[in-house]
Amino acid sequence: MRLGVNIDHIATLREARAIYEPDPLEAVFIAKNAGASQITLHLREDRRHIHDSDVKRIVESSPLPVNIESALDEKVIDYLCAIVPQRITLVPEKREEITTEGGLDIESHYESIREVLKAFEAQGIATALFIDPKKESIFLARELGAQAVELHTGRYANLHLMKNTNLSRTHRRITELDLPPQELESEIQKSLDSIGQCAKLATSSMDTRALECFAGHGLNYQNVADIVRIPYISELNIGHSIIARSVFVGLERAIMDMRRAMCQR
Repeated sequence: MRLGVNIDHIATLREARAIYEPDPLEAVFIAKNAGASQITLHLREDRRHIHDSDVKRIVESSPLPVNIESALDEKVIDYLCAIVPQRITLVPEKREEITTEGGLDIESHYESIREVLKAFEAQGIATALFIDPKKESIFLARELGAQAVELHTGRYANLHLMKNTNLSRTHRRITELDLPPQELESEIQKSLDSIGQCAKLATSSMDTRALECFAGHGLNYQNVADIVRIPYISELNIGHSIIARSVFVGLERAIMDMRRAMCQR
């Protein structure tokens, strides 16, 4: 299974001081040496971390494939089509959110997504849609001609945190998931089942070509093993937990530790 390392939060640290370091480009070469398969970036409309110049330099310099996450923002889309990364993953985006809160509402943005996918295809850019693990979203992604889907694992990750960490006893507890342990375990299994069923559906040929299936959001060293056991998922994109660990152990070791965690089937 491939590991895409999201390096957005290296830029978050840089932007905290509004200076030039740490430079996300440096992370690209460390990630390669640590065995990462891909670099992932999210060029947000508000440029809260990654900037246009970061994307340009990384796409031009990276020895690894580059996957850019982007909302349906015309200016961002035009810029990325000119830069031509290996892949663009369409994601939802709200200015007020701390991080991406869910998958694309494909039905509401069907025609816009169709036109954007056509523009990417014309530039030879691979495409993926970031979606909640729902079967109807898989069918819509097929209709639109996307090459891949990335399943949003945020609910699974949050349930895992509430059951297996001290989060429920802090001011960061997730109120709607403040459930008894047995109920949390049941919900974790339901979430895993949903991810697994959608991954299987996405990669089945049916009457059209199969989609590649990726997964990401909230995955960390403790919860990744159950996702890795799903045989239909070929790639994970993980950022925050790796960058957080790197503060203490260094980026190379943090990536290598994640790769080891992904081997614990």
